[in-house]
Amino acid sequence: MTNRTAFITGASRGIGRACALALSDAGARVAVAARNVDQLSELAGQLRAQGREAFALPIDMSSADSIKEAIAKTAKDFGPIGILVNNAGITKDGLAMRMKKEDWDNVIAVNLTGSFLAIQLVLPAMMRERWGRIINISSVVGESGNPGQANYVASKAGLIGLTKAIAQEMGSRNITVNAVAPGYVETDMTHGLSQELKDKMLEHIPLKRIGRPEDVAAAVRFLAGEEASYITGHVLDVNGGLYM
Repeated sequence: MTNRTAFITGASRGIGRACALALSDAGARVAVAARNVDQLSELAGQLRAQGREAFALPIDMSSADSIKEAIAKTAKDFGPIGILVNNAGITKDGLAMRMKKEDWDNVIAVNLTGSFLAIQLVLPAMMRERWGRIINISSVVGESGNPGQANYVASKAGLIGLTKAIAQEMGSRNITVNAVAPGYVETDMTHGLSQELKDKMLEHIPLKRIGRPEDVAAAVRFLAGEEASYITGHVLDVNGGLYM
């Protein structure tokens, strides 16, 4: 992974931040992108203080122009993107019967369409280099479903389908495309859950613990490396056995 440039969306906290640290540890130059530039700058500064190459830039995954600008700037300043981690995601939960179209559209736009646009923009350079790693962060609910999250579930299930389609299109170019599907992970998204709800979740997790962002980042680092060069179109579950 040395001298490869990795572009990570939603990198200011949680899983995205852990992925940036893991890929940087593995020798990649990391471009970290998110809406919260303050947290990103702190992360990039931390990595540079350790002698690593890191670059922070704003991105709005609901805006095609913003995605294009961030990826173009990264390629110009850091060289061609060899590793893309589509991690950025939002939730706007609600029962399907009462879900506003705006909430459906926003979640699909950020989680699925934004990821597709990022893939589309990095593919030409990967094809020229005849090397690439695309890793889409899906979710256990994209495989199992979840009440009250029709929009989020559809976006994460869509990412799995997108992963398999692009993997088939790009296999002959030595570009692998895989998904990681985390279960319940201790992040800002789950931080607000009550202890009662967390205990209820643990009953269904054979490993009897909630995951850490580092658990997911380890899977991403593996899929981004040479050891995973014969794996493509795969969904790697990191869920403690919650869904098998």
